[in-house]
Amino acid sequence: MKLTGSQLVAEILLEHGVDTVFGYPGGTALNLYDTLYEYRDKIRHILTAHEQGAAHAADGYSRATGKTGVVFATSGPGATNLVTGIATAFMDSIPMIAITANVPDSLIGRDAFQEICITGVTMPITKHTFFVNKIEDLADAMRNAFRIANSGRKGPVLIDITKDVTAAKIDYKPAKPMPLNPPPVFNKESVQEVAAMINAAERPIVYFGGGVAASKAGPELRQLLETADIPATYTLMAAGILGYDNKRNLGLIGMHGSIAANRAVDRADLIIALGARFSDRVALNPEKFGKKAHKIQVDIDTSEINKNVLVDVGISADIKEFLTALLPLIKKNDHADWVSQSTEWKKKTGDVKSQDAELHPSEIIQSICDMTDKETIYVTDVGQHQMWAAQYLKHEKTEDFITSGGLGTMGFGYGAAIGAQIGCPEKRVIHFTGDGSFHMNLNEACTAVSQELPIITVIMNNRVLGMVYQWQTSFYGKRYAATTPERKTNFPKLAEAFGAKGFSASNPAEFEEVFKKALQEKGPVWIDCYFTRRTSSSDDPGRRNHRRHDHRIGGRINGQPDKKRSYQHSGR
Repeated sequence: MKLTGSQLVAEILLEHGVDTVFGYPGGTALNLYDTLYEYRDKIRHILTAHEQGAAHAADGYSRATGKTGVVFATSGPGATNLVTGIATAFMDSIPMIAITANVPDSLIGRDAFQEICITGVTMPITKHTFFVNKIEDLADAMRNAFRIANSGRKGPVLIDITKDVTAAKIDYKPAKPMPLNPPPVFNKESVQEVAAMINAAERPIVYFGGGVAASKAGPELRQLLETADIPATYTLMAAGILGYDNKRNLGLIGMHGSIAANRAVDRADLIIALGARFSDRVALNPEKFGKKAHKIQVDIDTSEINKNVLVDVGISADIKEFLTALLPLIKKNDHADWVSQSTEWKKKTGDVKSQDAELHPSEIIQSICDMTDKETIYVTDVGQHQMWAAQYLKHEKTEDFITSGGLGTMGFGYGAAIGAQIGCPEKRVIHFTGDGSFHMNLNEACTAVSQELPIITVIMNNRVLGMVYQWQTSFYGKRYAATTPERKTNFPKLAEAFGAKGFSASNPAEFEEVFKKALQEKGPVWIDCYFTRRTSSSDDPGRRNHRRHDHRIGGRINGQPDKKRSYQHSGR
């Protein structure tokens, strides 16, 4: 059966179970969009206000559903508008396929209208890019894109297709999705060595990240902590894996983490890093991070081992497979004194409210948790509200907390919330944002309204760029350059202008009342929560003291001496 290139794209999307794509049309993408019209009963297209919003929506869809997100864009600015969304997915290891249309092959390299080498632009922020200017190469590129995006450390792949290829015809042969690349192989001796180190440790701590979530290794992790009696700390990408009431949960690690987590890392004699990459938010001074401790790092991405913090034992492996092999070798242990000490640190770091604030982030978040069920999906933008959400939310699944952890993308939240709601229509989606972040992509309200998505957006409005303002307070002598914009935006009225519902709240009682009303609405709702400016600088988790230390003894990868270390980031 002969199909056009555009029809081939649609058929291969269906081969991989894709029934929803996000995007924005344009001249070179007309053939693709004409085919989407033809396939509209099989593939749903969500038109966003901006290509960046479409990329974030595909990302949020992937995080919420576990499927591969797909986004379409036209050439030139359409393609370049995807860049921030692709980079966000890359940094957080989210599988995404970006399909862009380019000018006809005869115009490539001639600076044609809206011509751009998007494969070159996105090469550093994708696992792989394909430039397809021959119809014969299209099917293989599409199928390999899905394989690459979902193998090993997951991430985005871009396919750029010239317009003439989308119109050309070729025989179509249906095929099953290609098998994923096998995970790295680790040896028995390295597992035994790790087990011996854990069994002998007196003050061990587990530091885990998004790799545990990606591997679905939560049960194995919890069993390790229970059997060996070890406290644990985690990154933003792993929030929810360990229950918030679990006595071994010390909270978030790093710059915006808990005092308990950072103190425990500083005093530990063994740090077991699982699916975490020792980013600068965790180990600002790599040479001093956990200086009293031996270190073990297990990660599916070999390039992450010894990249930031030098470790004693590095093992390249799928986290779930490694823990499954490790658990039978772990002895039942009792670290009651160590766990108790860590717990005491946790008790001493309670919620400190700003003295002049009538409405406080913790009160808002607690009210939301009380009035919603356990299946609620929480999405954040980036800023102080993101850290408040990470500290105070009581969600139970990592896929129910969607945030930009690695890139820290302001404006990420609304697009991601739309994608999550499209992917999980049966669930409630709550979007936390700040007035600074929300101004970046609030235009996606038109998408939420047109799709009748009941997303509740909670705007933590302190009329300041809180995170940067905080740093200026602490390190720049309170010289507030460009962080107090003094905008006069009336968010409730703006919501109404988009066709959404808008409320405001300045105290806990008002918030509870309007949130109850918001839950009854069938479309999007904005709630403007008025904070005092002081809340932005005096009450952020980022002001809390922590120390980052490290001690180096001889590194190994998969049980072998690491004689040749590379700090260059390679592909995922």
